[in-house]
Formats: sequence, structure tokens, C-alpha cells
Amino acid sequence: MLDRATIDALFPPDLPDPGHWEQRYPPRQLPEGAKLTRLGPSPTGFVHVGVIYVAMTDRDVAHRSGGRFLVRVEDTDQSREVEGALAQFDRAFAYFGTTPDEDDSTGAYGPYRQSQRSDIYLSYARELLREGKAYLCFATAEEVADIRQRQQEQKVPTGYYGRWALWRDADQADVQAKLAAGAPYVVRFRSPGRIGARAEFTDAIRGPLSAEDNYNDVVVLKSSSNAVRLPTYHFAHAVDDHLMRVNLVIRGEEWLSSVPMHLQLFTALGFEPPTYAHIALLMKQIPGGKRKLSKRKDPEASVDHYIQAGYPAEAVLYYLRGLANGRLAEMPLADALAAPINLAELGGAGPLVDLVKLEDISADHIATLSGQQILDALRPWAAEFDPELASVLAKEPEQALSALAVEREGVANPRKDLRKWSDFRGAYGFFFPALFTLVGPDDERLRGLPTDLVRTFAQQFVDGYQDLTDPQEWFNEIRDLAAKHGFAPNAKEYKRNPDAYPGSIREASQVFRVALTGSTRSPDLFSVARALGRDEVLRRVGALTR
Repeated sequence: MLDRATIDALFPPDLPDPGHWEQRYPPRQLPEGAKLTRLGPSPTGFVHVGVIYVAMTDRDVAHRSGGRFLVRVEDTDQSREVEGALAQFDRAFAYFGTTPDEDDSTGAYGPYRQSQRSDIYLSYARELLREGKAYLCFATAEEVADIRQRQQEQKVPTGYYGRWALWRDADQADVQAKLAAGAPYVVRFRSPGRIGARAEFTDAIRGPLSAEDNYNDVVVLKSSSNAVRLPTYHFAHAVDDHLMRVNLVIRGEEWLSSVPMHLQLFTALGFEPPTYAHIALLMKQIPGGKRKLSKRKDPEASVDHYIQAGYPAEAVLYYLRGLANGRLAEMPLADALAAPINLAELGGAGPLVDLVKLEDISADHIATLSGQQILDALRPWAAEFDPELASVLAKEPEQALSALAVEREGVANPRKDLRKWSDFRGAYGFFFPALFTLVGPDDERLRGLPTDLVRTFAQQFVDGYQDLTDPQEWFNEIRDLAAKHGFAPNAKEYKRNPDAYPGSIREASQVFRVALTGSTRSPDLFSVARALGRDEVLRRVGALTR
């Protein structure tokens, strides 16, 4: 064990002792039973939808217990940090209403980025060295690789431990010589564990668990060759969770195997460990089974997929809450968003993310909204992702409301053609002249009707058009005109003798449907015409005469 003077010389002379940080971050004054939860995302790429899944749970559990929810960015692996990742966090949390209760401007337990807390970690690493619970390790990467190879050859557990730990019980003189030579080193935790031992703990989701205890002397402070000494995740999370007074850590099940090591670190540091709750990972159905929702393979793994497509946040949160607790999926959306998430109901099996199901939920939700509510939600989405549409909506808000009223207002079963805001242009864009392309008489969607017939048919419609308010009388205009041009009165008659007619009333109506909407499928044609107005109807049908 190194003497205190040698240890202290490795650290800044003005580095505070742990007692300073204990006073700086005192226990929180929270109600009895309050949960202090935290999310620890890493800025190493796009935000996974699983981050929102956990944040949603963190926030719900904390707030319902009278506690608080914070986000602490775990950016100690700066070589992997992706530019713009922090902004993605902010956007994702804001969109889905999972903004933390504390940040550097509002919280008293910051900084909330680990890269800005280096002095704190150094204080506790130095204390572990002083107490002999950690040691300096000068093993090179080649030596560590050689140890692993020999362990594999001898068929013993791999790792840096016991007799394989070259510097665990090194003579002080050897350590001093390496320091004098300027050799780089890491600080390793002196694990008290042994091979074959078991660690027992209780998970808030999975109940009592037993796992192989940690026997590895894990690195707690990275190489001294770095300009800024940064901790490993394992060490930093233990120090931060203690000082931020986190008492419930909800995280993905991939961290289950690390619990024994983390418990050892808490014990060595003299901290009360938090309760852990390990959530099953979100999964995707594939032929023959399922797999983890992948950042590399699955677009729906990214939070930006949902934001850019314009899924309403309420619908996505409702869906995710249903994945967390099945009973919530059986409730109406508003009730489910207000009901508590129960950790004990999360279970150990990874829930499947099904975009088809989400789109159904989203369509049902949007169908309950008024035209004005849709417009209010659509505008900010369009401003970011469809500027042309945003401009049109700003200029013609009344036309947007008229369009949204078609087959939605005053009906028992409103249209459900909007599943997300990016669907609006395809479903309703034809209502706006600026977004509509006029149709010519030879358009292929007119089902091969002779061009001259289409021109004549359209011209007579324009010449005699009456902007009638009764739907049956309005449609009779088309029916009477179709009869004059030899169209069969119904599909059955046309089918009986197709050579005798250019088509049935269906084909005749389709001429005007395509002219007004640009599609062979549309909402009720009379309602469309009323929303467009007389002048626009005549302009569009008139294009067929050219």
C-alpha cells in the first residue's frame, strides 16, 4: 500500500476531501417515501426510444411519490461523443414531456454532466487509494491481453484479479520506480470478491435476485496519460448517485450483471446503495422470433423517427405506457396518461414495439381532436419539417379547418386517415390550390375514357354548374349529365353490356373525383366540393377541357 504522501502527490494540491462534497450536496428534504430518480444517457448517437420509455417511467414514479427526476449526461467516454447529441436530448425530452426537474440553471446538485465533475471523482478515487481499497496499475494493453490468453488456455475465469492482477500487491518501491519513470497508470478498485461467491439483492421489478459476485479489479480512474482524469462509468455512477441523493435507479436490463460490482463500490465508498429496477429492453418481432430494437437496423428505434413523422406525443406515450403496464393499454388514452405506472407490473419479458399498433392508436387519438386542435399541433410540426405546408396553413387557416371538417365533424365515425402529421399533405393537401396539381383530360387515372368525351363532359359540367347545398341535388347534376353522355345508370347495367356504354355512373363520378382531388379515392365528393368552393371547383374541372 502506498504512503499517503505519495498518493496525495498524484492529485491536485487543492483537491477537496470527500467531506467537502458531502456538505456541498447534503441529503434532500423530500417527503417520506419520495423517490429521486435519474436518467443517465450517453451522447454517443441518436436518442433511442428506450430512453423516452425509461424517462417516462422515471418521471412518473418520482412525481407520484413526491420526489424528483433528473437527467445526468454520462459523457466520460468523450471519444465516442457525437456532435449535436445533447441538443437531441433536449428536443426529445421537450417533445414527449419528460423534461427533468433539474438542470444546471435550476438544480442545486450539478453540474449535470459527468465531464464537468472530474474533481469530485478525483476526491473519492484518492480516498480509496488512501484506504487501500484501490491501487495504481501500470499493466499495459499487451500485458492484459496476454493475461486473458493464458487464462483461456488454462480454462479459468478471465479478468484482472487475484494472482493475475500484476499490480494488486506490488511493492511500493516498484510503484515508485514506475511513477518516477512517468509510466502511465490507471486506478483499479481492489475487489473484495472471490470466484464462486454470490451477491444477493432485490430488484424493484424482478424481486429477490442472486448473481455471481464481482471478482474483477475494475478500473475506476482512466489513464494518467489523459489531460483530464475521467472516471469509468461504474465509479462515476456510484459517486454521483450518492451525492445527488438518488435512491431509485431505473435502467435497462443489460446492467443487471453489473449490480454486484456496483454494490461493492457503494460499500467501499461507505454509501447507501440505491434500489435498482431493471427494465426489459424493447424488442422487435422478426421471422422466427424477436430481437432487441436496434439503433443500426430499425428506424423506429430512434426518437427522431417519431418526431419527424409527426406522431402526437400523447399517442406515443400512451402506447409506451401500455407496453410498461398492460392494464394501461385497456384504458382510454386520457385515463391511461393520468394513471400511475407500477414498477412491479413491468415484468421481465421485453415488450414488442409494433408500429402498426401505434399508428392505429395515433389515428384513434387524432380522430378525437377538433379541427382547431389538429391545426394547432400541425403548424409547429410543419414549420420544422414541411415549410411549404406551414406557409399554406398560415395563409389559409380557414381552408384547413374546412378540410378537416369533412367527414369528421358531426359524424358518428370520423375519418381516421391522419395517423401522424406527415400524413396531412397526402390526405388533405388537395384542398389547397397551392399544393394541388391540375389534372388534364388524358390523365391515366380517368380509367381510359376517350379524351374528347372527358373534355365535352367537363365543359358541360362547367357550363351548367350550380353550387347546390343539398348533396342529393348536387350529385344529380353529375347523374343527369352522365346519362346524356351515354353512361350506364349503375354498375350492374354496365357489367351486363359493357360495349354499350363508356362506363357507369361510377366512372362518370370518377372523372370529377380525380379532377377535384387528384385521386380515385377521396372523402365524400359533395363535401369536398363545398370545402373547395364554387370558383375552385370550376377551375379544376375546367382543366379537363383543355
